[in-house]
This record gives sequence, structure tokens and C-alpha cells, in this order.
Amino acid sequence: MAKYKVTIDPRDNCISDMVCVSICPDVFEMNPEDNKSQIVEKYRVDPNNLAVGIVPEDLKSCVEDAANACPVQIIHIEPVEE
Repeated sequence: MAKYKVTIDPRDNCISDMVCVSICPDVFEMNPEDNKSQIVEKYRVDPNNLAVGIVPEDLKSCVEDAANACPVQIIHIEPVEE
């Protein structure tokens, strides 16, 4: 099954409107310390990088919807070469 890299870049530009969390809570959550969006721990590539994750194909449309709805357009999705 295909996998997709999801990046919140630049994460500092997040305006905390939570649209990504409301559309795709399986992948996005709000960080309680800085109130910016982050990838949920389950999908993070590196535990120290809150902005990059790898998600399975069944979450692709959810992430795309969140990316398209993001008012600052900082959510990016790309296929992962296997």
C-alpha cells in the first residue's frame, strides 16, 4: 500500500484555526504548548520533529482535504517512494 509524507511547513506560520484538526483528527492535533498544528505521534517520522509524518493511503484524502482547507496553505503531501 502506498504511503504519503505529510509536512507542515513552515509550522511557525500556523494560525491555530484548527481546520486541519477538525477535518483530519487522525493525522493532525494542536500542540498544547504553542497552540500550533502538529502531526499526531503515531505518524511522526522523528519524535523531535512535530511537522513531518508518514501516513497510509487510506488517510490521503483526509490529509488532502485538510491541506486544501488550510487558510495559510502550509500542509504539503507527497508520495513516498517504497
